[in-house]
Amino acid sequence: MVTIATWNINSVRLRLDQVERFLTEQQPDVLCLQEIKVAEHLFPHAAFERLGYTHRAVHGQKGYHGVATVSKLPLTELTRHDWQDNGEARHVGVEIGGAGKGLLLENVYIPAGGDEPDREINPKFGQKLDFLERMAFWADTVDRPSLIVGDFNVAPLEHDVWSHKALLKVVSHTPIEVEALDRFRNAHGWVDIGREYVAPEEKSYSWWSYRNKDWKASNRGRRLDHMWASPDLAKQARDHRVLLDCRDWERPSDHIPLITSFEL
Repeated sequence: MVTIATWNINSVRLRLDQVERFLTEQQPDVLCLQEIKVAEHLFPHAAFERLGYTHRAVHGQKGYHGVATVSKLPLTELTRHDWQDNGEARHVGVEIGGAGKGLLLENVYIPAGGDEPDREINPKFGQKLDFLERMAFWADTVDRPSLIVGDFNVAPLEHDVWSHKALLKVVSHTPIEVEALDRFRNAHGWVDIGREYVAPEEKSYSWWSYRNKDWKASNRGRRLDHMWASPDLAKQARDHRVLLDCRDWERPSDHIPLITSFEL
């Protein structure tokens, strides 16, 4: 059994104590972090080494974005795709286990896309759509069991947001973004692990804005974080959890972690 977690930590150095608590309590084999906001040479390697996560692939940059995959299991870094075509650190791909026969694990931080869902007046939105389109071209070439995880910054289903009607014109839930994400999903037949365990008719969120003083009371969330598996790998999933309690920790990330266990 291999357990893999994903978490947009919103600054790994600022919330290192929370990462350490999470790893100590949950003990996943692998943790994929997004929005680490630190260059690789300043990444807190010693803390992860101390906790037993002795294998790491870090693609970072100063102050913004960045992804890191830390593991108790041996890994080999394979790729750093620039799907935004601007040099930002938003992806790292690794192989867990033996070379040529292990699990391919892709850790991605898709751009938020700005405030206006119109590429003509908001270039960031256009970059997000182009990012998703490049991911779809890549997915069409995937020929091994793979898992792609991270902050997709898209809540595709009606019950992935607190109000489908209210958010139809809000970036992260617009039809054009959902269609772009669907093209990516269909390019490889990815299976949305989260919705295999929580029915699409049920509300499910992974992000709540800091603007909500009482996130539980308002519960105006969105499911922006995802774990999608190749069809054969999806059949090996045995458990999936969303860790809501982490949103109540002191100075929390606005995202919560997800964990899936696979019988490989």
